[in-house]
Amino acid sequence: MRVAIFSAKKYEREFLSAANASYGHDLVYFDSRLEPETASLAAGFVAVSVFVNDCADGETVRVLAGGGTRLVATRSTGFNHVDLKAASRHGIAVVRVVDYSPYSVAEFAVGLLLALNRKIHRAYNRTRDGNFELDGLMGFDFHGRCVGLIGTGKIGRVFAGIMRGFGCDIRGYDKFPNREFTAAGGTYTDLDDICALADIISLHCPLTHETHHVINARTLATMKPGTLLVNTSRGGLIDTDAAIAALKSGRLGGLALDVYEQETELFFQDLSSEIIIDDVIQRLVSFPNVIVTGHQAFFTREAVGTIAATTLESIADFEAGRPLRNQVALA
Repeated sequence: MRVAIFSAKKYEREFLSAANASYGHDLVYFDSRLEPETASLAAGFVAVSVFVNDCADGETVRVLAGGGTRLVATRSTGFNHVDLKAASRHGIAVVRVVDYSPYSVAEFAVGLLLALNRKIHRAYNRTRDGNFELDGLMGFDFHGRCVGLIGTGKIGRVFAGIMRGFGCDIRGYDKFPNREFTAAGGTYTDLDDICALADIISLHCPLTHETHHVINARTLATMKPGTLLVNTSRGGLIDTDAAIAALKSGRLGGLALDVYEQETELFFQDLSSEIIIDDVIQRLVSFPNVIVTGHQAFFTREAVGTIAATTLESIADFEAGRPLRNQVALA
């Protein structure tokens, strides 16, 4: 089957091409993002594959359907960038990568947390300039601290297991509690208790209408002064303006982001020679207690390889008329 692959970076092409040896699809790569203005590039392609910052909104889906597309395969677990109602209305099936490597994201979240707490990023920059002073680099022991998780799916549970290894007290908030979380020593509570009790809060939930801005001015105001906040899930989980206000007041002791509300125009591209006009991201990176990375938590060989293989397998199942195990159902 001919497949139009949008937002195809060099590293992805290598993994997709290698995985395709088992399927024999005709893969056509596009550097550009999918959006209404580029959707016509997919004319004649029954299957289209997209990534997290592609825009498969109602207008884009309409153009895709008009060009003959019948399957959208997103190379991600999240699917908030796809208008499921529009896809259903136009007879387009949507599949995702349900599970690639929870370890990749969870381990990266812990890495961000360690760097944020122990100021590793600042120490790195200092020593490169010959400054070996320790003032301003003090952190705190994780042992005995309370870690709050918002979302206790596979990634959240792996993260919780790692933090338990540090000797932390693990609390979780999730609309759908999981027995594996409690069996591993975690305790469920409500969102307000998470905010009030936790020294560290890490976000591991999908972006939905219910979770949009789950971290906002109200929840931030209930946090302990000096709380560390980590987000490796979706940018829209945090009200960024409210987080900036909490950083300025000292309510947030540190913020580590691998995702950002307005990342679509920034992430996955080199803007080092450009003037970035996004004032919010510029304010964020100006704080000494903020770390921003460019949506790389998933970026391991194991994860990217699984994403490629799962995506192509779903496309093969669609072509053969087999059940789509990774299909996203319209709620």
